Amino acid sequence: MKKILLIFTTLFFSQKVFANQPKDWQLGFQEAASDTMRDIVNFHDKLLLPIIVAISVFVLFLMAYACIRFRASKNPNPSKRTHNVAVEVLWTLIPCLILIVIAVPSFKILYKQDTIPKADLTIKAIGYQWYWGYEYPDENLIFDSYMVEEKDLKADQPRLLAVDNEVVVPVGKVVKVLITANDVLHAWALPSFGVKRDAVPGRINETWFKAEKVGTYYGQCSELCGIKHAFMPIAVKVVSEEEYQEWLSEARLKFAKEEIEDNKLKLASK
Repeated sequence: MKKILLIFTTLFFSQKVFANQPKDWQLGFQEAASDTMRDIVNFHDKLLLPIIVAISVFVLFLMAYACIRFRASKNPNPSKRTHNVAVEVLWTLIPCLILIVIAVPSFKILYKQDTIPKADLTIKAIGYQWYWGYEYPDENLIFDSYMVEEKDLKADQPRLLAVDNEVVVPVGKVVKVLITANDVLHAWALPSFGVKRDAVPGRINETWFKAEKVGTYYGQCSELCGIKHAFMPIAVKVVSEEEYQEWLSEARLKFAKEEIEDNKLKLASK
């Protein structure tokens, strides 16, 4: 009994402390780390969820009322009524009004997601079976990002989410992400930023985010892409501007595009 109570307590009362990555027994969204994600959470929690709960309770009440009020023992002679114009008008108009109430704020969020402001930084994400490749076109950087195997995990690295090379971005900057794939369909998704875009071979999709908090944020490929679909996580490390410049200095030596491409050509020619 104590174990059951602990599970329910975790489910319903610990959601708000979650950040950066999913947790055991989590319900609801990860903590928002961008303005877009905060709009999504508010839309869900303050509008969509109350409407769903109200409709569910109302329908349950009607079903219970009908079962009790019109049971056979109370109605030996069933009603011959075929329709009711007023009721039919109401059950048509009310759902239409509810849909309009839901649609207006959802369209605003969709427009905000698809309208990319002037970018401070551009990153290209390329989906492969089964890892992500990244490019920083303005900095001439290119690198691959593989999941860290469980046997190689460090104490502070989450299982199935940690990667060997994280995407690093500065806090408070608009980051535009160009997303494509090299083989099959993938999807680049980061729940804390409210970002999810399909990665389609031969096509480039765009999205953006502006991280508000320093930290490491995790996502995963969200489109079935083969046997190791569950093993291609996404990790974005948000740092201060000073730390980002330091990382860039190191990355230019480690991930210089020309040098990496030359090495690949040499390997291919052997």
